Amino acid sequence: MMGDFGVLSLLPPLVAIILAIWTKRVILALFAGVWIGGVMASGWNPLGGTTQSLEWIVANATDDWNARILLFDFLIGAGVGLIYKSGGAMAIGKALTKRVKTSRAASLMGWLLGVLVFFDDYTNTIIVGNTMRPITDRTRVSREMLAYIDDSTAAPVAGLALVSTWIGYEIGLIGDSFKDLGVNYGAYAAWMSSVPYRFYSILAIILVFIIAYTQRHYGAMLHAEYRTRTEGKVLRDGAKPMMTTEIDLGAPKEGGTVHFFIWPILALVFITLYGMWYTGGGGETYAAAGSFKDGIMEVLSNSDPATALLWGSFTMVVLAFALVVGTRHMTIEEAETAIVQGMKQMIIANTILVLAWSIKSAADAVGTAPYVVDLAKSAGITGGLVPLIVFLIAMFISFTTGTSWGTFSIMMPIAIPLAYGVTGRVGPEVFAAIGAVFAGGIFGDHCSPISDTTIMSSMFSGSDHIDHVTTQVPYAVTASSVGLILYILFAIGIKSWVVLLPLGIVLLVGAWYFLSEWYGKKYGIPHGKVPTYVVEE
Repeated sequence: MMGDFGVLSLLPPLVAIILAIWTKRVILALFAGVWIGGVMASGWNPLGGTTQSLEWIVANATDDWNARILLFDFLIGAGVGLIYKSGGAMAIGKALTKRVKTSRAASLMGWLLGVLVFFDDYTNTIIVGNTMRPITDRTRVSREMLAYIDDSTAAPVAGLALVSTWIGYEIGLIGDSFKDLGVNYGAYAAWMSSVPYRFYSILAIILVFIIAYTQRHYGAMLHAEYRTRTEGKVLRDGAKPMMTTEIDLGAPKEGGTVHFFIWPILALVFITLYGMWYTGGGGETYAAAGSFKDGIMEVLSNSDPATALLWGSFTMVVLAFALVVGTRHMTIEEAETAIVQGMKQMIIANTILVLAWSIKSAADAVGTAPYVVDLAKSAGITGGLVPLIVFLIAMFISFTTGTSWGTFSIMMPIAIPLAYGVTGRVGPEVFAAIGAVFAGGIFGDHCSPISDTTIMSSMFSGSDHIDHVTTQVPYAVTASSVGLILYILFAIGIKSWVVLLPLGIVLLVGAWYFLSEWYGKKYGIPHGKVPTYVVEE
């Protein structure tokens, strides 16, 4: 079906990117990209193109793997809705924060909670924001700082987690690209290998910890934190905090226990991991590999993560339901309502998913990836340069559109064929290119003013949205600049993450130290260090 469209083969992703930037509506933009591809593939016939677009959407929604991922997302939404509505999420927050008496401890507790709620970025923003807000207010931590902690541990953590609402989608994009290239390599193994190359995500999480622990700030956050410590104002005068009520699910029920949170989440993790072990051949495959590392990678490569995630998420919902109904904490009707409302929260995510898969079908039909690969080869782009270029483009798309998943869908079908095409192998260049797509996409999801998680972080932290963006961007730019340097070093020839990642941490600490010293001197706050507030009982 592929036609020789030359430079026009860039139209489907370009239309999606330009419309997403212009309209700020990612669903509309992705559909337009699919439709343009359909029109091109149908000999520029608009009616034929519309029919073809719908065919791609139906085919992608009913594909066996994709259907499992869509159902998994709905089940995760259902489980999260149940855990949240039962008060289990709030109970775990209260249990973790009983002893918090200082501004430093509150900031660190927010970071820890953000890392622990690894399974979904939306859930992370809701739980961290709502749980920590009374505690950070009491310990004089600014709402801007809480929103930053909330935002910088949401998408970065969910994108790196072994079990999350993100991983099925991420693996699916990798697997599709490998299948199109005829490459026999496990998508999960490639995903795992890409993790250490996601420099931005890793450094962003580390930077939150450094700042929370040292209480040393720079940029607009220095003013916000100094104001709150010295004047007790968690919001600046004239700030307009976003609403903090949970519209879809309402307030959680009183009297929830940590058991409503712990057991369903543990079930999700362990059943999913067991599912991967079982579908990957288990002990037989592991024993045949000969070593621990090879055995684990072989099992993961042969596993069916979509099925494993489905088993895990279903177990999570069943166990959560049994706990809240069995203890008579919720009626069957209340539990069912929470499940349905939780599922509703995943509709937009799943719509983006189906359209993201479909734009890939459109790009395949018009030959986008082969054209870009040929272009790169003729321009003399080396495999080492691909991650750097991919990271820059992904950062631009995600910041201007505010969507990480949309960015992944546009960039992954180009990044993998490009890295593979110029090197002819699945090696560090391909893993780093995958990592660069995810890291660049998360940069925008994390700090773009039009990103859903950035907006939700402001919302659930009770922060003024523009104040949240202006205080967070300097920190995001710090982490992304260090990531950029690491991709430049990769392009030069230092391709081992074992060397690059520790170097990145050293550069991050150096940049943070220099900036906090410089801003501190500029504004008369020594070292940019704000005083630690201690709650008087």
